Amino acid sequence: MARIKYKEAAGIEAKKGKPSMGKKPGKAELKKLYIKESRSIREAAKILGCTKDMVYRALQEYGIELRPGFSRSKLRKYRLSDLEKGVKEKGIRGFSKELGVHENTLRYYLKGIRKGL
Repeated sequence: MARIKYKEAAGIEAKKGKPSMGKKPGKAELKKLYIKESRSIREAAKILGCTKDMVYRALQEYGIELRPGFSRSKLRKYRLSDLEKGVKEKGIRGFSKELGVHENTLRYYLKGIRKGL
């Protein structure tokens, strides 16, 4: 980091980020691994022998849409009072099975809601 600041102060262009390793993957290879086989960026990078950063940049360059990395909790559609009432009546284990989520998911969700997270 200090070298980059020194170079910038001296007016020299400094490269930031991790240097690329391996050859740039082709569009057909990426489509096959990432879209058809539903591999992750890390898995594709390992198979292709390059870095995950290079695969990510290539996906963006080729216009291949990235898959979302997270999903919202199913519990967001319920009010806190309804969730607490269900837990009181059926217990954490029984109510979580009814909702179709793991009991720890329900515990952490309720804990986070109560804290205001």
